[in-house]
Amino acid sequence: MSPVGDDLAERVTDLEVRLAYQDRLIATLDEVVRGFAARVETLERELGEVRAGVKSPPVPIGPQSEKPPHY
Repeated sequence: MSPVGDDLAERVTDLEVRLAYQDRLIATLDEVVRGFAARVETLERELGEVRAGVKSPPVPIGPQSEKPPHY
């Protein structure tokens, strides 16, 4: 091959290698983002449950909910 052809082939190979690394990085980052999204959804659901519990507290169970014996 000519020097120009060799240089072009080397540049294309370098670009292909860079693209392969970028594809792998994008796939890894996508997996991380999906994991965080799932965690955020879980935390939002749990926060909604906590807020609902604060608005309407459960009826206490035990001696504090019982009437004193003299009633």
